[in-house]
Amino acid sequence: MLVYPSGVDVSSSALRFLSAKLRQRRRDLGTRWRRLSVGRHALLTLAHLRNGHPYAQLAAGFGIGTTTAYRYITEAVEVLAALAPTLAEAVRTASSKAFVLLDGTLLPIDRIAADRPYYSGKHKRHGMNVQVLADPFGRLLWASPALPGAVHDVRAAREHGIVDALAGAGITCWADKGYRGAGGTVRTPCWGRWEALSTGQQAVNRSHAKIRALVEQAVATLKSWRLLRKLRCSTTRITCLVQAVLTLHLASSDR
Repeated sequence: MLVYPSGVDVSSSALRFLSAKLRQRRRDLGTRWRRLSVGRHALLTLAHLRNGHPYAQLAAGFGIGTTTAYRYITEAVEVLAALAPTLAEAVRTASSKAFVLLDGTLLPIDRIAADRPYYSGKHKRHGMNVQVLADPFGRLLWASPALPGAVHDVRAAREHGIVDALAGAGITCWADKGYRGAGGTVRTPCWGRWEALSTGQQAVNRSHAKIRALVEQAVATLKSWRLLRKLRCSTTRITCLVQAVLTLHLASSDR
């Protein structure tokens, strides 16, 4: 396999953050020597998450075996996932905001037609449903554990306890029509075909769309980590990957 220099468009603060966490883990385990230093270990993980390169390619580039690359990346992802904020912590952060934005996104996976629980009728493809909370400026605050793609957004929000948590904290939440009937403090557009709505309802829906449009920035932030654009791993690992990406984003942001 040919090897060539490449770059990873991730901030140096994310590399320093992950390196420090891996150094602490090695210290806790009493590790004396490994094939990669903590810096190279962190860089290997960031390259996998950001660029989505397969283990074999990364292993060749870093001069290690494919199994070793898999083991190193899995270890780093688990370290990061354990540091991800819980919903309760995210709600405490959101309590200082004027409101929050809620949306669901589908992370595509490689599944066949027989895997119906993972098929999203809305997106016409197989994937995992992840709920995203963002602040009024569209900055990512929290991402939920992944559920099968067939799960509807409002059901996912209820299962994760998002609706109850926001209502308990008195935080107003703006969401799309997929959350109709959620209750609590979740605000959704007026229901019905556009031409059947009154002039006032149309004005309300225009205003609502402008407010919640910024949540797409949070979704784009999540999917800027290219591994999440097409997942080929076991569905049981996807939540860890999402939580790892969330941790890295929050650690390198200025909030």
